[in-house]
Amino acid sequence: MAAERLQKLIAAAGLCSRRGAEELLRQGRVRVNGHPAGLGDRADPERDAIAVDGRPLGGAAAPLLLLLNKPAGVVSSCRDPRGRPTVLDLLPPPLRRGQGLHPVGRLDADSRGALLLTNQGDLTLRLSHPRYGHHKTYRVWVEGQPGAEQLRRWAVGVPLEEGASAPVGVTVLQRRPERCLLELVMAEGRNRQIRRTAALLGHPVLDLQRVAIGPLALADLPEGQWRHLERREWDALAASVP
Repeated sequence: MAAERLQKLIAAAGLCSRRGAEELLRQGRVRVNGHPAGLGDRADPERDAIAVDGRPLGGAAAPLLLLLNKPAGVVSSCRDPRGRPTVLDLLPPPLRRGQGLHPVGRLDADSRGALLLTNQGDLTLRLSHPRYGHHKTYRVWVEGQPGAEQLRRWAVGVPLEEGASAPVGVTVLQRRPERCLLELVMAEGRNRQIRRTAALLGHPVLDLQRVAIGPLALADLPEGQWRHLERREWDALAASVP
């Protein structure tokens, strides 16, 4: 087997995503044949002894892809230094340990809805990196009644601290006396982007739910529950990104 980049091998073994593997390398937690390895180093798993935190790197993990309906108050990470519940806490012990599952992207702790978990680093990159333009759909209750001009500004992209946001598909689904339900279709997902945009436009978010990731709809999956994706769903998801 030809030598490959260590971050690719670590991700393929299901230990973490490629981005997570790069961080392990930066922290000096990876060794090859007993020597510290750095970002960009390569190895051949058939000839070289690769270890992370002193533990030998196993072979490629069995591919897993789960769809989770994340409740509010749960953190989209594998561990939380503040001791808050994480998405892995919602899984049974056999899936929490030794499978290398990690969330694909993030859904902030205050938000709920569709979140993918996988042990496939390449898939994580394709679904979470902004350059692939992967679309996600949200149902968002906002305070008050945004007018036509505010909805237009949201649709074309509201300037945020780090620069103008990309265009957003905005549809009004329901209006009530003191709140409004919007459907948003977005190809990017900056940190708390929806909440920051809504606040800038004068209509703070009351409830935020992600209902679809590409072609995968949350449908009737109960909150706090998860399911394995079928092969046809894997294929549809892969076809939805370049």
